[in-house]
Amino acid sequence: MRIRYDRFPGGVHKAITLSFDDGQIYDRRVVEKFNEYGLKGSFHLNSGTLGKEGFLTREEVRPLFTGHEVSAHTVNHPFLEQSPIEQMVQEITEDRKELEALVGYPVRGMSYPFGTYNDQLVSLLPSLGIEYARTTGQEIGFNMTSDFLRWHPTCHYRQMVDYGNQLLDLKQRHTKMALLYVWGHSYEFENDNNWDLLDRFGELVAGNENIWFATNAEIVSYMHALRQLRFSADYRIVHNPSAQSVWVSVEADVVELAPGQLTVLGS
Repeated sequence: MRIRYDRFPGGVHKAITLSFDDGQIYDRRVVEKFNEYGLKGSFHLNSGTLGKEGFLTREEVRPLFTGHEVSAHTVNHPFLEQSPIEQMVQEITEDRKELEALVGYPVRGMSYPFGTYNDQLVSLLPSLGIEYARTTGQEIGFNMTSDFLRWHPTCHYRQMVDYGNQLLDLKQRHTKMALLYVWGHSYEFENDNNWDLLDRFGELVAGNENIWFATNAEIVSYMHALRQLRFSADYRIVHNPSAQSVWVSVEADVVELAPGQLTVLGS
């Protein structure tokens, strides 16, 4: 019996996630467009700049990002790989504490300030409660990362329309998960006068039932749940110990595995 981990929620092959850094006032317009088109994003905030000129206020963080994800970006946006380990810990932990007090849920991810990091920093993150960390590198194609602590996006937002078209046109001989991960800074739309890209992208993908629109944390949670599946020796019985449904391909069939349940395959 052939089983493949090639399905996102709903049994689809394709997913889109977006993330924006720094928490500047232009996030407001980005969120407005996301909500208009049904997109979902993760917003990586520096708690130390909230309330300063050009940045979001602390009071608006929770209502603004409802339906999206607030994620860490350190308190003061330092080059973490150039920092003492004590400062690494403080910058990330204090940012989490401040943001969690604003949004009322655990902050589980981050993006690296300036996109820079080293092995010491990466190895430290799990002990600080960080499950994923986005870089400014580039993933090859629409591949799912094998390392969420060095999570390379697919493209910068300037290329998102081109990559969006590629995702829609993607036809796979051997199916696998295809993730389009877009990143950027909201102030870049203003500086480059290219807000139209958000509308073009939104109009391109909005309402597509073959795409799962998710935050960064939702992607991570789903992949963790998928990897926790427990199979019998003959692969005919599977237990999903997680609290969410996951989908897999079993031969030519798409099968939903309900949370906390045993499922007999091929019956």
